[in-house]
Amino acid sequence: MAPKRTLKKRIASPGSADSKSGRKSRVTRPRTSKQYFALPDAQQETWNRVVHVIAKMRSENMSLTKASREFGLSPKVVQARAGSALRKSKNGRYAARPSDKLLRVLVIPSSQGLAEIAVRGSEVASKIAEYSDAVQKYLRTGDSSSLKKFRRPKLLDEKGKRIKLVTDLAKLQELGSAGVLSFESLYRRAA
Repeated sequence: MAPKRTLKKRIASPGSADSKSGRKSRVTRPRTSKQYFALPDAQQETWNRVVHVIAKMRSENMSLTKASREFGLSPKVVQARAGSALRKSKNGRYAARPSDKLLRVLVIPSSQGLAEIAVRGSEVASKIAEYSDAVQKYLRTGDSSSLKKFRRPKLLDEKGKRIKLVTDLAKLQELGSAGVLSFESLYRRAA
C-alpha cells in the first residue's frame, strides 16, 4: 500500500499553479519585439518595470526588495521574469549581474520623430541612454560635444541590424523645437 499523502495549501506565486484553477500560470519573458508587442499593455508595463528594477539594482547597488518595491512589484515577480539577470549571493540576497541580455523596448529620436527600437542587453541600453542624455544636453545648452562619439556607433538592435542615431544638429534642433524630443523616459510606455 502506498504511503498516504498530506495535502498542504499552497500560495500561488508567479510560475506556480494557480490556486483556483490548478493550472500553471504563465510567466511572460519576451525574447523578441514580436513577443513583447503581442503581450497585453499591462504585461508590457510590468516587463518595463522589471527591467527598471534590474537597472536600478545595478546602478545604485540597491537590494532586490527595495528596488522592486520602488517600482510597485514584488521581488518574486522580478525573480520569475528576470532571474537570469540576478545572482544569489552566499548570504541569500540577490544582486544584479554586471550585465544582462534582457529585451528592452526603448524610444529614440529618428528623422521622423520618436521611434521605438528593441534591443537585447543592458550594455546597448546604456549606450542609448548616454546618447539620449547627449541629445537632451545639446537641446538644453547647445553643447554638441557629447554627441560626437555617436556619429558612427556600432549599436545593434535585437535582430542584429545597426541602429541609426540622429546626430545631425540641425535635425535635432528641428525635432526639439517641434516638441518631439521632450520625452520623459527612454523606456516605452504601454498605452
